[in-house]
Amino acid sequence: MRILLVEDNCDVGEGIVGSMGAMGHSVDWARDGETGDEWLSSNSYQLVLLDLMLPGMDGITLLRRLRERRGDIPVLILSARGETDDRIDTLDLGADDYLVKPFDFRELQARVRSLLRRHTGERSNELKCGHLVYDRTARLARLDGRIIGLSRRELSLLEIFLARQTQVFSKAQLLDQLFGYNAEPTENNIEVMIARLRRKLVGTGVEITTQRGVGYRIVAT
Repeated sequence: MRILLVEDNCDVGEGIVGSMGAMGHSVDWARDGETGDEWLSSNSYQLVLLDLMLPGMDGITLLRRLRERRGDIPVLILSARGETDDRIDTLDLGADDYLVKPFDFRELQARVRSLLRRHTGERSNELKCGHLVYDRTARLARLDGRIIGLSRRELSLLEIFLARQTQVFSKAQLLDQLFGYNAEPTENNIEVMIARLRRKLVGTGVEITTQRGVGYRIVAT
């Protein structure tokens, strides 16, 4: 999944990028509110991690602008301001969750899983298709209890398909979700990744199918 982090503290930002990377997510890191707002206007994200105290445009203004554009992206506020009024104000403006700094990165990961689960309508951290089970917490794919050896990027690709099993994904949509702002992948990279994932899913009863001229989706065969 592709995440936007808006955070001006380098130490905190580096820790969050590393923590999200360990979960298999691609992170675009904006150091100020104006950049974050610009990227939100021109890119597709599945989650926003937003600090409130930012240089230039503050987090409250950025959140308000996002919701005025009717953006329904989940937003998790990360702030040292832990007063009840601050939490209530941001939640009323459209934030989905609020985490007070300093925080344990394990809690951040759990909040992220919860928000992504809620946004996709899932009740569990396990995504299933046929006999294939993907555990978002452990980042493991299993077939009847047997672990399927997948790379970090292949796991991320599989998670995208499993989280929206009725959706057909174009190459452009997959590029958008798998790679960050500064990456320079091509649609050929997606074709290669799809081919590799297909080979590893042979015999699982799950297949990545092609809808010619439209894109790809996952099905239980």
